[in-house]
Amino acid sequence: METNTAATAFVYHPDFELHDTGLFHPETANRAKTVFERIRVSDFAQRLTWLTPEKAATHWIEKCHHPDYVRFVEDSCLQGQTLLDAGDTRSCPESYRVALLATGGALLAVDSVVEGRSRNAFSCSRPPGHHARPADAMGFCLFDHIAVAARYAQQKHGLKRILIIDWDVHHGNGTEEIFYEDPSVFYFSIHQYPYYPGTGAANDTGKGEGEGYTLNVPLTTGCGMREYREAFRNQLIPAARRFKPDLILISAGFDAHREDPLAGMNLEDEDFEELTRMVMGIADEHCQSRLVSILEGGYNLNALARSAEAHLSVLSRPTQDV
Repeated sequence: METNTAATAFVYHPDFELHDTGLFHPETANRAKTVFERIRVSDFAQRLTWLTPEKAATHWIEKCHHPDYVRFVEDSCLQGQTLLDAGDTRSCPESYRVALLATGGALLAVDSVVEGRSRNAFSCSRPPGHHARPADAMGFCLFDHIAVAARYAQQKHGLKRILIIDWDVHHGNGTEEIFYEDPSVFYFSIHQYPYYPGTGAANDTGKGEGEGYTLNVPLTTGCGMREYREAFRNQLIPAARRFKPDLILISAGFDAHREDPLAGMNLEDEDFEELTRMVMGIADEHCQSRLVSILEGGYNLNALARSAEAHLSVLSRPTQDV
């Protein structure tokens, strides 16, 4: 598609499909492609700027991951290893390069927004990232793209305070761990609990200088938009007003949808529109509307594509229509 100037940048690379997780794995090669194909023919497609990422430089990855771990992922993939952890993080010879592309998509989205080429951006990438720990693959994730994007925004663009909003149904333990002692990055997560990965209790609020800069909202199985709305209004929005972020990053998992096979929450397609409007309101109030969204989970392909479309339909609207 031809690139056009628009309020929202959409970042995608066809090579995201090359990360092969094998038969019957829920993090299938079709996830990002299915979202891309639905957005490509959407009513608002003409309002998007279409961007193609390059691989992230490893020195940016190493802002959040140990160099030995980065080499482990590279070597394991090149040697044809099919499992990077003791559980379910699959890999193939292309996985290292694709993971670098996915992180590169997050960085390109940050560039587009911070440099003023778009008001906001969505990186439609895989594999997901928010479970990747500093020295471990976990939960389908090789590198923590959103964490690297936060450091990149700070160290390349000079932004001081980054707010990460994680509405994936699973707690982003990797992102939390990376910033747990860091007051310059506020991490908010709303997630099904107790559930994989078993972290994200309400009393986990940070450590040392980072005390008070982690806000977990664990919800019981079966919750829906009422509980999400209350958490955003009563906890996230007041916290954001105190923190005053320079940029907002969303770990945009859509697996809290009622049709998702890996979770037990009850959000509908249109609920992601409302969540998006609330986050855009925070961005409008505090950081000149600067907002970057990065795809995380979502394992029913139809529900994933519809939910992402709902999210992007709001991101791409003219400001006065949001």
